[in-house]
This record gives sequence, C-alpha cells and structure tokens, in this order.
Amino acid sequence: MADSSENFALALAKRLRAKESTIGVVGLGYVGLPICLAAVHSGLNVIGFDIDPMKPQFIGKGESYLQHIPGKSVKAAVETGRFSATNDFTRLSEPDAILVCVPTPLDAHLEPDLSFIEMTCEAIAKQLRRGQLIVLESTTYPGTTAEVMVPILEKSGLVCDKDFTVAFSPEREDPGNMNFSTSTIPKVVGADTAEALEAAVALYGNFIGTVVPVTSARVAEAVKLTENIFRSVNIALVNELKVIFSAMNIDVWEVIDAAKTKPFGFMPFYPGPGLGGHCIPIDPFYLSWKAREFGVVTRFIELAGEINANMPRHVIDILALALDKSFRKGLNGSKILVLGVAYKKNVDDMRESPALRLIDLLEARGSIVEFYDPFVPVIPHTREHANLTGRKSVPWSATIGNGYDAVLIATDHDIVDYAALVESSALVVDSRNACRKAGVNSPKVTLA
Repeated sequence: MADSSENFALALAKRLRAKESTIGVVGLGYVGLPICLAAVHSGLNVIGFDIDPMKPQFIGKGESYLQHIPGKSVKAAVETGRFSATNDFTRLSEPDAILVCVPTPLDAHLEPDLSFIEMTCEAIAKQLRRGQLIVLESTTYPGTTAEVMVPILEKSGLVCDKDFTVAFSPEREDPGNMNFSTSTIPKVVGADTAEALEAAVALYGNFIGTVVPVTSARVAEAVKLTENIFRSVNIALVNELKVIFSAMNIDVWEVIDAAKTKPFGFMPFYPGPGLGGHCIPIDPFYLSWKAREFGVVTRFIELAGEINANMPRHVIDILALALDKSFRKGLNGSKILVLGVAYKKNVDDMRESPALRLIDLLEARGSIVEFYDPFVPVIPHTREHANLTGRKSVPWSATIGNGYDAVLIATDHDIVDYAALVESSALVVDSRNACRKAGVNSPKVTLA
C-alpha cells in the first residue's frame, strides 16, 4: 500500500526505467497504435484497449488497419510476446501506466465534447489500483486533466497523488510524414507534482528520443493548443492571401515559393480547400471555449477558424466560374470528379476531410459527383457526413477524366499521374497546386 506520492511514483519511475512494468494504451487509432509499437520496440510490455472489437482482432492476427502503418510492424510487435490488444476493459488494473489516446471532437455548437475522455476515465476508475500512473494524451483545453479526469478517477475511492497519479502528454503524430516517427518527435510531458513528472518522463524516456518536461499538466495542455492554433492562424493567413492575390491575378503559390527563399523571418504555409485532420480544425475552439470562462475573447483564433471554414465554398465558387468561362455551363447537372478525399496526401485518414464538405456543397448545387482516391476505396462513416458513408472510389485509368465536365483536386496524393489526369480532362480545378508541383502546366488547369 502506497503511503505517499514519493513512495509509489518514484518506485514506478524506477521500474519503468528498468522496463519492468506493463503499460496500457486506451484508443488504438492514429495516436495509440504507433505508441504501442514504439513502446514494444523499446522492450516494454504493452496491452492495447479499444471499444472497437475489430482492432484487437487485426492486432491478434498481426495485421494493420491503418494504411500508413505496415502490417509487418504490427506482426513483429505481436511476435515479441509483449504486445496484445483487447476490448475487455476489466483488464485495466493490469498495466502500471495507462495512456489515454481517445478522440476529443467538437459538438454541433463548436463546444468541446469530452465524452470519450469521460467514458474512458469511468472505465479506468472501476479498475484503478494503487500505484498506477494515468496519462492523458488527447488534445484538450488547459485544466482538463485536473478538473475532469482526476474527479472521475477519484470515484474509485483512491486519492490522486496519494494512491495514484496523473500527467498530461500531448500527442504529436503526423500520419504519412516520412521524416518523423513516434520515437523521433520530442515529447512534452507535464504533471502537477515532481514525483508524477518523474514517473511520466521515465515512461516516455523508454521509447521517445527527447522528452521535454514542463512544470504542470496545464502547461502541457496549453502547448498542444498553441502548436495547432499557430498552424490554424497561419493557414488562414495564406488562405486569405490566396483570395486577395487571385483578385489581383497574382499566383499565391509562386509568391510563397519566392518568399520562403528568405533564410530568416518567414515560414511557408500553403493554402488549400479547407482544414482537415483531427487537430487543426478542432483544437483552437477548445481554447476559445475555455477562454470564455475567464472573460477573454479569442478574436484572432475565431477569425482564423471562420476564414478556413469558408474555403470549401470559395473553391466551389472558383469551380463554378471556371465551368461558366470554359463551357458556359453551371454546376447544376454537371458531372464532377473529386480527386482525393483523405484530409491530406498519401494517407487514408478521413478525419474532418474538407473533401467531404466539397462533395456535399457540389451535390447541394445539383452536381453529379464521383471521387477517386487510391488510399480510400470506400468512404467510412463520419459524424458530419453520414450521407456519404459507403461511397466507392471510381477505378483509376489513364483516361480517368473522360466523361466529366471537371475534375476538382482536393487532395494531392503523390502517386497520382497528374499528366494523364490533365490530358484526359476537359477542365481541372486544382486547390492544392498539385499539377504544377508534378511538372504539369496546361491551360486546362485552374488554380483554386
């Protein structure tokens, strides 16, 4: 029985550094599965937990269900005998440290939906034992660890920092990025006691090259929001510049490429058809919501969100104008191929993909829409676009553009043959500058 945080937390840190502990990871998606694999590779014992029964089944067979994670990596981890997965949450008492990697979406009113965190903590509380470390990785507003997670865990009858302890470490996964992996991306870790922080640093130090400790969970929570708000605001800036420069007949991509030759004081961001992914379209609103509690108005953040949210409509307007100029034809009745429905190139990740919004907008204006995506053969169920569930990609062919009034490039996958696409198409509206990046220059292409 632990008498103090120093006794159990520091003892846990020692066991973690010696790789004598088991860790649990709740949520085996884009964040949780890579953490499991990195931890197993470092020599730790790992139990993965997920409410989706299919994920443990895939893992048990040594197979991957994420396109950017090779099946051989999962198989190798399972074959060590140190990695297993389950949807039996009664086993949450087994790990010495539990990492919570569950979604934190927004509700219909753009307010935080912490239901996944709350349900996970309720499940942990039922099995919580003395000496465990619980780390929240889900992106959220400052104060969530102390104000939401701890009270639920204490329903167990155990007391935080006396019987168990907590920390926050924001995920920094970037699916499809070949330059960085879970182990090579520095990991921020924050906790509200020195002992808890030491345990959390010891945990991540096993499989992360650089661990960055900060003085509290709130600081760590704020770090993640700052990173994503930085991107959101800068993307909004270049999206607005795109609209301004387009009206002046200036190519924003050429401007950015020239500006980034300056070796200091400039960082390139690129416009697009709208924001996608779980982080950038959502996380800034977590801080906006929390700021209202303190009487602070987040004008900059909300303006950036408004600009980025309007980009899909802007792209559709450019497409409509291009059809009118080229063929004197409107969107109503036009047959449109949307190229790419993943939220970013070279992955199958559909979270918050702007392509789904583009399809909805086109169909609302009477267009007949199909899509091609080499990474997404079928559109999965999404909360915002349930009507598109089950739509299937058309097959690729060298004449894929034939039969369509226009092709709208929403995602710039590298493996697409853009020369063949443009050659076979009557009109290509390119929201990613994909054609020119591929060396394809044609009067058929309109930038959007």
